[in-house]
Amino acid sequence: MYKHFFKRFFDILLSATALALLFPVFLAVAFMVKIKLGSPVIFKQLRPGKNAKVFKMYKFRTMTNEKDENGNLLPDEQRLTKFGKFLRSTSLDELPEIWNILKGNMSIVGPRPQLVRDMVFFSPEVMARQSVRPGLTGLAQVNGRNRINWEERFEWDLKYIKKITLFSDIAVFFKTIGKMLKRSDISAENSATDTDYGDWLLESGRITNEEYLNKMEEYKSIINSLGGK
Repeated sequence: MYKHFFKRFFDILLSATALALLFPVFLAVAFMVKIKLGSPVIFKQLRPGKNAKVFKMYKFRTMTNEKDENGNLLPDEQRLTKFGKFLRSTSLDELPEIWNILKGNMSIVGPRPQLVRDMVFFSPEVMARQSVRPGLTGLAQVNGRNRINWEERFEWDLKYIKKITLFSDIAVFFKTIGKMLKRSDISAENSATDTDYGDWLLESGRITNEEYLNKMEEYKSIINSLGGK
């Protein structure tokens, strides 16, 4: 009953309440992002959601638009400013995802939404994580977050979807608050999952170069079908 009805009810209730209570924080962060990083203030990215349906996930931007002499964006590590690192370390950059929760794209607790180019490499077993709404936080985030590898992350995701209860969601929620206050397991520098999932599979010899190229074509096909957004 909780998984199929009350979970969504609580998502709506809590996300609507959070948007109202945190509105001043939203304005303050948006103002600082505008001053320090420029426009647009909100960063949008396509992510696969429930049943692999792709949606736009919202975050506060954490990087500049600095480009080289050829007009190409500089590497992420060069565009990530001290302020951007602060937003990430405090998870303030993820506040706009509350809107995704209210809209129904996401849930408060669930497997974190990965990139579309990660999803095309999912095995049928791992794809099971897409049977539920992705979450703002999840079991993987309170059990290592950026300190665990891809296999461990998916193991936690699959463990979560096997038994979704109110009490387990409450436990994950409060553990997440604790992690945020301590800023533990936050840094993505030298993260075990810093490399895209497909690249990690290729580099670790789990797939061949041909399989990798075929999956990348599948990814491009999905993006093109969405208008190349």
